[in-house]
Amino acid sequence: MNTLTTRCVAQTLNALHAEAEIADREHIAGRIAQIETAGETFAQAVPRWLTEERAGYQQIYRGYAGNFLAVSPAYGRFLYMIARTCWAKRIVEFGTSMGISTLYLAAALRDNGGGRIIGSEIEPSKAARARANLEEAGLADLVDIREGDALDTLRAVGGEVDLLLLDGAFSLYLPVLRQVEPFLTRGAVILGENAFDPTYLDYVRNPENGYLSQSLAIDDGRGNEFTVRTA
Repeated sequence: MNTLTTRCVAQTLNALHAEAEIADREHIAGRIAQIETAGETFAQAVPRWLTEERAGYQQIYRGYAGNFLAVSPAYGRFLYMIARTCWAKRIVEFGTSMGISTLYLAAALRDNGGGRIIGSEIEPSKAARARANLEEAGLADLVDIREGDALDTLRAVGGEVDLLLLDGAFSLYLPVLRQVEPFLTRGAVILGENAFDPTYLDYVRNPENGYLSQSLAIDDGRGNEFTVRTA
């Protein structure tokens, strides 16, 4: 038995994944229709999305207040396993949303003997829902969810960081990484979910920047990147 499989955590996660599938169905279908209408491939659509984000990511992501945009159950289990494997004690999460990924990470911290997750969520209603979900699962004591722009809320993270999860505005992955970078321990894991920004990928895949990185074969097509701090 581990925390992830305890009744309260498992029931909370199962209910949230089911709710997320329904809540995000229309959003995903709309994205696909947008690409098809424009006669684009997915790869061709990404630069347009990044340009739109950079022109106003705050407004765009606050517009997703009703969407989970959550990790899959498979990726969630991976988050738990990685956090356990590296004995993470301090985790930073960019893009908490309703707290599904946070629950997996918090379960890992509980089984690691404790620690702290510093989460950042730009939409206040999502941050409130995430706190409620963590409370329901009995994991709220391990998590500090900060409302607002991550470039403000993650300026100070309280100490060395063992794991960084990037799962928010695609165009902010590199700025958030660079901001948290001074706190990363050697061997820290950085996970980019939907890591589509070429400037981010170029940075973490260049060994001169102190990282070793490669794509992750979980949820094919979602652009998952696995990175380790080597310097």
